[in-house]
Amino acid sequence: MRSLRSRRPETTDGPPLGLLLLSGVIAVGMLFPLTYLVFTATTVDTARLWEMLVRPQTATVVMNSLLLMAGVTVSSALIGVPLAWLTVQTDIPFRRFWSVVAALPLVVPSYIGAFTFVSAFGPRGEFQSILEPLGIQTLPEIYGLPGATLVITLYTYPYVYLTTRAALLSFDTTLLDAARTLNHDTWSAFRRVTLPQVRPAVVAGSLLAALYAVSDFGTPAIMRLPVFTQQIYVEYRSFGVDYASFLSLQLLAIVVVVLVLEWYVRPNRTVQGDGSERSSDPVVELGRWRWPATLIPASVTGIALLVPLWILGLWLVTADPDARPSLAFELEYALNSVLVAGGAALVAVLVAVPVAYVAARHESPLSTIFERATYVGFAVPGIVLGLALVSFATSYDALLDQYSLTILPELHQTIPLLVFAYVVRFMPQAVGSVRTTTLQVDTKLVEAAQTLGETPLRTFRKVTLPLIAPGVTAGAALVFLTTMKELPATLLLRPTGFETLVTIIWKAQGEAFFQYAVIPALLLLGVSGLSLLVLLSQGGREGL
Repeated sequence: MRSLRSRRPETTDGPPLGLLLLSGVIAVGMLFPLTYLVFTATTVDTARLWEMLVRPQTATVVMNSLLLMAGVTVSSALIGVPLAWLTVQTDIPFRRFWSVVAALPLVVPSYIGAFTFVSAFGPRGEFQSILEPLGIQTLPEIYGLPGATLVITLYTYPYVYLTTRAALLSFDTTLLDAARTLNHDTWSAFRRVTLPQVRPAVVAGSLLAALYAVSDFGTPAIMRLPVFTQQIYVEYRSFGVDYASFLSLQLLAIVVVVLVLEWYVRPNRTVQGDGSERSSDPVVELGRWRWPATLIPASVTGIALLVPLWILGLWLVTADPDARPSLAFELEYALNSVLVAGGAALVAVLVAVPVAYVAARHESPLSTIFERATYVGFAVPGIVLGLALVSFATSYDALLDQYSLTILPELHQTIPLLVFAYVVRFMPQAVGSVRTTTLQVDTKLVEAAQTLGETPLRTFRKVTLPLIAPGVTAGAALVFLTTMKELPATLLLRPTGFETLVTIIWKAQGEAFFQYAVIPALLLLGVSGLSLLVLLSQGGREGL
């Protein structure tokens, strides 16, 4: 980070007023859905709020959500950290192969993993049919908290794995040499030297896993686990908007607590490199445990990847195309997904550029606040964001009808509102990417252009924009690819009859016609694979 900070212009003047105002307007827009939801919830009668608070159902939802989040966070760390250590610092066989494969479960959306696991390991699932000749008539229930924790962990541990691996790749390996000279064995050196140095990365990855677990909608719904996201959707469909809003505020409170805890436990020190090129040679020799150690990445990735591929392949070859023709795949579903995802990506980068540029080039309290405000949507679960915008759109449309304002367009169940939700949700990916590349632009080039008489706008267009174009492109790609997979916001905000890949998958699993989910699911897996390639390309080839 020192090299990046050294390129920040040393200016005494503040950020340009026009850009600062534009960033402020964008930040307000990103915060609007959450603000409106809070306002709506606080208008509910106090007695009604207390009645909702003391419901036994509320206590069950809170407990399940907390247990799911804690279980996924701990399990992801217990899987991700050892995998990162094995693929970076040890001489495990096929180390480069496992380093890539261990990140691949991130390709699988958790709701696809959930319904394939139910089909495979349900009481009368495909695995039971294989064991039936042995007299096994049924398998234990996979539904509930254990099943949801298992599935979400398998597809969120890569967050911990990737952040920890990145930290280990910049780790000063001479510290391990020093530990060996002091007669520390492998475990002791890891516990005393390596783990304290990479703890910030572990905490960062664990935070992502925790936020994903508490905001996941599809997996708990498929696993029949009453949690906040699932219950909010049920109440919304049952016209219990008051209770759904109240649950949304409780869920947001948990998200805030997680963020505060992460800030509190985050160590002040960061991982320090040794200032030289890191050798690709392993620093820990496993000896006789070298080959048995491969069972760890093989078993984890095998379960996470082979089960969905097995089930999807099985459905593909055994599908009955005439079972439910209304669910049959149509090219229109893919085109609709591309349409809204492309629109979201375009709008996201357009609004991200001014925010990221001001934050990177003109550091000030206001520019920092505006930049941080854009990150709020990423922490807000999609089901909460969708509910907030549904509440606003219905109130807005009712106001138009009341005053006969036909000149203004309606918002409820429209493409623009859906795209806006995607932008609020995933704009931080574009902001982070653009800000990083902006920090890497040599300010001397900008100063030279201005010295030659170019205006700030022309300097940005001719000098800065071409240099930050890779970051803009990467940010747009990430927004596009994650938008393609977004489920809860799409379910709540899409226009009637507007089907995408995720909605047809959801319909197919909801009606138990799983074979109709195969082609959309495989397309989404391909899209997610491209997302992972973008992520790895952002980190360069060092991690492979």
